[in-house]
Amino acid sequence: MASIFTKIINGEIPCYKIAESERCFAFLDINPLVKGHTLVIPKQEIDYIFDLPDELLAELHLFSKQVSKAIEKAIPCERIGVSVIGLEVPHAHIHLIPINSVGDINFSKSKLSLSGEELEETAKIIQQNFIA
Repeated sequence: MASIFTKIINGEIPCYKIAESERCFAFLDINPLVKGHTLVIPKQEIDYIFDLPDELLAELHLFSKQVSKAIEKAIPCERIGVSVIGLEVPHAHIHLIPINSVGDINFSKSKLSLSGEELEETAKIIQQNFIA
């Protein structure tokens, strides 16, 4: 059975897409810690990030770097925090989170509730700053 992320990649579930390459895909987290919180995934469905083939793992991180640069330009923040937890969805993914303090990347805190319009506008701003 396909993961929710595979369904997003296949267009079966809508998302707020930021960017994609031949083998990677980035979209906004719909339950973000902060505005601009983005998920970056390989298109190939592999559960654990360290089970990715080396070439794909490297490509995923380099793609994440490109996405993070776009987020930094679009969302005022000190840095882009990176987190790989891997327990929520059985599909490897990297969280890119605009942060101004260590507390901004605390997954136990309440998530933001953004409207579809806010998410769409955020995605558009980040997309405009993405350079492939």
